[in-house]
Formats: sequence, structure tokens, C-alpha cells
Amino acid sequence: MTDQTNHSENDHDDAHKDDGRKPDRNGEHQQSDTEQQDEPDDDKKPSVFKKPLFWVILIVVVGGLIVGGVLYWLHARQFESTDDAFVDTHIVRLAPQVAGTLVQVADIDNRHVEAGRLLAVIKASGRDAQVAEAQANESQARAQFAQAQAQVTAAEAQRQQAAAQARVPMAAAVKAQQDLARYEALLRLDPSAVAGQQLDQARATARQTAADAAAAREQIDTATAQISVARKQVGAAKSVIDARRAQVEQANVTIGDLRLTAPVAGQVVNRSVNVGSYVAPGTQLMAIVPDTMWVTANFKETQLTLMKIGQPVDIHVDAYPGVDFKGHVDSIQRGAGQAFALLPPQNATGNYVKVVQRVPVRIVFDAKNGPDPKRYPIGPGMSVVPTVKVR
Repeated sequence: MTDQTNHSENDHDDAHKDDGRKPDRNGEHQQSDTEQQDEPDDDKKPSVFKKPLFWVILIVVVGGLIVGGVLYWLHARQFESTDDAFVDTHIVRLAPQVAGTLVQVADIDNRHVEAGRLLAVIKASGRDAQVAEAQANESQARAQFAQAQAQVTAAEAQRQQAAAQARVPMAAAVKAQQDLARYEALLRLDPSAVAGQQLDQARATARQTAADAAAAREQIDTATAQISVARKQVGAAKSVIDARRAQVEQANVTIGDLRLTAPVAGQVVNRSVNVGSYVAPGTQLMAIVPDTMWVTANFKETQLTLMKIGQPVDIHVDAYPGVDFKGHVDSIQRGAGQAFALLPPQNATGNYVKVVQRVPVRIVFDAKNGPDPKRYPIGPGMSVVPTVKVR
């Protein structure tokens, strides 16, 4: 009885396990259609687009992007910037005017010097002798000038002497002429009042005294001409003195050119010579970067619409990204950079393609409103990014 009961339970369990399933080809059971219809559809979820929270978040994000974009545009339109900019200055290149050997060169590579600092000394052969020769020529010219002045004095004295000597014959000539005129008047009144011999004597005396007076006048004229000649010699001697003095000054200038000093204050760079080097006129010895520097920014021509002189500028040097230098617009070049090129473009030939041109703008550092660029090793050619506030 017990065995039959257990057998019935086992059969009932097997029938319950196999209910609603039938084996497939692989030996697995498949769920019946009735069971599939009775099971609830728990795996299906509502679409995310039907949730109100999604649309709220989407509207907030889009609105934030629009507001942010508008604010960024309103802020960005106030500035004009370019990365085509660099530090610029007028580099002073030192070169001698005379040839010679360097006997002294200051060891000041990449160091700051003040104006007037001695940088190099050149030894030139024969310069002292040239100075001495020029001075000797000047002394000789001065001696000739003194001699010419003495000749003027002598000529004036000779003229005075000739004038004094001429008084006697000129007075005698006047008296003889008066006597002759009186005899001739008496002769016209009474022919017997004057003897013929006496009249001839008076005429001869008048002629002789007139000749003596003329000779005296010639001596005076000769003395006067000698004075003029002596004065011209004085002028010529003075001109020679000026020429000799110029030669002395030139020789002294040449001696001064043997000492090269710093014309401006700045940093000495690119020294290419040393003691013992032979240099010729025009040979570059070294260069000086002045303390005064600025930024040359090549803005597009379309960026200059609102740009004016005096507008503030934020200067970012690539070498110092954490330092914000300040400056202002100093000047704007009248003309694009290509107009001043060695070979300017000829747009009248070939096919023309319009290209936005670049215009150099000079920007000056403002040490009062920001960091002092002199405290940083900033030099010409270094890249910067200036931002000009145009609104």
C-alpha cells in the first residue's frame, strides 16, 4: 500500500513537471502558448521622452548654453586679439670707424650697461704721429698769419710815410701853378709887365712840381695797394689756420674713435670679438638691446575698425604665461605691411585673390599699471599675444 502511494506521488510530480511543455529537437522544453498569454508584461518601461523631468532638464541646459553663448559674445566683442605679435626695439649695433687691433674688450656678455660705459679700445698705428703733424701744421699756419699781419702794419706805415713825403711836392706844385696863373693874368693885362723868360721859368717850374706831385701820389697808391695785398694774405693765412685746426680736430676725433662706448643704456648681446682681434671700419663688434621696448602686433585690417590710440591692452608673453603685462596702443601704421616689402605685390597682373592684410600696431608697456618688463628677461623677437579693449 505504501509502495503504491509513493509510486502515485512520483507519477503526479512527473506529470506536473511535464505539464505544458513538450520537448523540442534539442531535448528542451518550450512554454505553451497559454502560459505565455497568462504571464504579465513586466519588462516593458515607459519612454524617457514622456517623462516631464527630462524636458525640464533639457530646457535648462539649452537655455544655459544660449545665455552663456550670448554673454560670451557680448564679452568677446569688446576685445581684439592676435598671436601675430612680438617684442620689438631698435637694436644698437656697435662698429668701429677706424681699423686696428683690439687691446681691451669689456667682459659684459648679456649684462646691463649704462650709457657711456667703455666697451672696447682699439690700437691704431700712426695715429699719434698724425695728431702731432696736424698740430705742427696748425702752428706753421699761425706763424704765417702773424707774418701777414706784420706785413699789413708795414704797408700801412709805408703809406703814411709816402703821404708825408708827398706833402712837399704837392704843395710846391700848387704854388707853381698859382704863380703861373698870376703871370698869365698879368700878361693878358699888360704884355710888357711880364718878361718872356720869367713866364717860361714859371711854366717849367709848374710842370716839374706837377710831375713830382704825381710821383708822390703814385707812391701813396702803391703803398695803399700793398696794404690791400697784405690784408688778403692775412685772410688767406687765417683760412689756412682754420684748415689746420680742422685737421687737428679730425686727428683728435680719430683718436677718440679708438675708444668705443655704449651710446645707450641696455643689455650687451651678440659679442663677436675678443682681445687681439683685428677689426676694420664697419665690422660689428657687439650689439646693445635698449631698455625701451614695445610690442609690434600685426592685426588684421578688419580688426582696426574700433581700435584707437590710447586704448588699454593686456599683454601675455609666451615665456611668462602667469604674468599679465599691461600696455596701451601707441600708434597704428598707415599702410599694410606688404606695402613696405622689398618686392611689393603687383595685383594688376595675373589672377587676383583677395587676402586680408595685416597692419602693424605699436603697443607700449605700462609699468605703472602692471609688472615692469625690465624686471624680466624679455627681448626682441619673443612671441606675445596682445588683447586690445576696443569697446
